[in-house]
Amino acid sequence: MSSYKAIKYKELEDGIAVVSLNRPEKLNAFTIQMIEELHDLFHKLEWDMDIRVLILTGEGRGFSAGTDLNEAATIYQPEVPENYRNLKYMDIPEVVKREYYAQKRTSQLVLRMREIPQPIICAIKGPAVGMAFSIALAADIRIAGESARFRNSVFLLGLSGVDVGNSYFLPRLIGLSRAAEIIYTARFVDAQEAERIGLVSRVVPDEKLMDEAIALARVLISKSPLGLRLTKSSINANINAPNLEAALAIENRAQVICMCTTDPREGITAFFEKRDPKYPRR
Repeated sequence: MSSYKAIKYKELEDGIAVVSLNRPEKLNAFTIQMIEELHDLFHKLEWDMDIRVLILTGEGRGFSAGTDLNEAATIYQPEVPENYRNLKYMDIPEVVKREYYAQKRTSQLVLRMREIPQPIICAIKGPAVGMAFSIALAADIRIAGESARFRNSVFLLGLSGVDVGNSYFLPRLIGLSRAAEIIYTARFVDAQEAERIGLVSRVVPDEKLMDEAIALARVLISKSPLGLRLTKSSINANINAPNLEAALAIENRAQVICMCTTDPREGITAFFEKRDPKYPRR
């Protein structure tokens, strides 16, 4: 993890880690290198039982300006014949193959974010636009600095307005009508509006953003390690539960697994003794 260049990874304290997008001179715009480093990190965290909460943020003055368009113009989009417009879609398979791979690899980041057992707290200041907007939506919790601004800017580039999971997450967070308006218009949503409509949990001064994120992470790691992992996986499953019975079955499974450990005994004992529980690490 020390070899990462486009991201920074640091274990702050027992159970809490921070990953920062690390291209501040380019407003942390996403490159292929950054995407691949995040994939590598998420793969490692999936099997890391010591890290229990991950904070995602950006270095410098903003979260991220989205995809690095300079790189996209030269790497993501291969050269095509001059008479490209006269060709049928299937006559340019290499274009399709490369674009499909790049898009799929990028979009898989949000799957990895949901699959890792650690809840992700996204701490956002400045712009979170385009792909970065979608990445923020995939986090478990979003805290915004007062300077935070969100925008579905991909729709301004001659592309579809639905990208990297935004059409999945945004309606579930703020409702279909509001989500559709924000996606279609590609307008900015400032921090205050984001808090009002439920896009972020809270808004704090920029200088207090990381302190708030760390304080929240400490609350989360005070819970049973196994219980925290099962809670995230159950919430993921129940977002799409077909009915109440299916949702209850998932919840019951999580509770029974926890009951087979010593964690409930420690939690109940700590409650009556008016102290913080001390759960064993797993």
